[in-house]
Amino acid sequence: MNKKVFVSGCYDMLHSGHIAFFMEAASHGDLYVGLGSDSTISRLKGRKTINTDHERLFMVQALRMVKEAWINSGSGLMDFENEVIALQPDIFFVNEDGFTPDKQEFCSRLGIELIVSRRLPHSGLPPRSTTALRKECLIPFRLDLAGGWLDQPFVSKFHAGAVITISLEPEVEFNDRSGMASSTRKKAIDLWKTDLPEGDPEKLAKTLFCVENPPGTTYISGSQDAIGIVFPGVNHMLYPAGNYWPEKITSIVDEDTLIWIENHLYLINLSPRTNDYDVLADTSIDNSGAQRLAEAAEATWESIVNKDLTSLGASMRESFEAQVAMFPHMINPYIQNQIDNYKPKALGWKISGAGGGGYLVLVAAHPIKNGIRLKIRR
Repeated sequence: MNKKVFVSGCYDMLHSGHIAFFMEAASHGDLYVGLGSDSTISRLKGRKTINTDHERLFMVQALRMVKEAWINSGSGLMDFENEVIALQPDIFFVNEDGFTPDKQEFCSRLGIELIVSRRLPHSGLPPRSTTALRKECLIPFRLDLAGGWLDQPFVSKFHAGAVITISLEPEVEFNDRSGMASSTRKKAIDLWKTDLPEGDPEKLAKTLFCVENPPGTTYISGSQDAIGIVFPGVNHMLYPAGNYWPEKITSIVDEDTLIWIENHLYLINLSPRTNDYDVLADTSIDNSGAQRLAEAAEATWESIVNKDLTSLGASMRESFEAQVAMFPHMINPYIQNQIDNYKPKALGWKISGAGGGGYLVLVAAHPIKNGIRLKIRR
């Protein structure tokens, strides 16, 4: 008997990358496909699919390498649990950006082999992804490396300091509310449609910041999101005490430094946060805490300037611990468990997406198995 191979995903705008993935999965046995429902994808991606779940199911079922397909009955990143338990597959096949520790634990518990694809295109064809085919995908994302929250006056009023971010090419379709400035990116798409316009980046970032925070806004979104999206490369934003906008923005865009960062930074998917999550509950913000965060951000910047990997890991870890000391609900037992699992392989870590739903960000001297690699915008 052939082995049963299970894959799960959105499979919107079906393209050659999907077909190559299905062919690779089917090389291991009979292929079964679980599709995320329209409602699940809307909650995870923060947008509607191009094709409905029934249309996507029709197309996937029509592929000759697919033995059977269905719409998963659950929700979230693990919407397939009921179907997998019923199917009892031998193999769960995923892309590297679809790997999560929860899937690994789920497969281990059920005795299923987890195989991670390397996203290889079919011979002679270019790499394809749904993200790349969507016109708005040219708008970048933003990853906060250190100093997060110092762009908020209720933190920086205690001590001035810097926030360090990198601008990311949208090669990965990051989940909504995952700490990648996805809400600010949506405003950028509303404003500029398909790509960032030409012009002074600081003026563009101020425009985006004002669009996201019109008069009367109760909670002001941090300006590091707009700046981190618009400014290319790695950015140091120095915030004076109690201000929403930095007094100075310094960028690193030299190729050697950006390649160095790309070679040592990895992301691991984390499970979504709970519906009742409140990151501001039980905060403890004071002068010493804000100073600790500011000093860690400066150390992170110096590590990048000097391309000192050990120092980068230590300073990012210190920045993250300073954040957690002030905002204890940034992490929970699940996130701490994932950090503990990767500690032996990493020099430093932080999370994007407080409370879950984002990514564990790892600094490592050697490749992290199944870790997502990033492309910094030049």
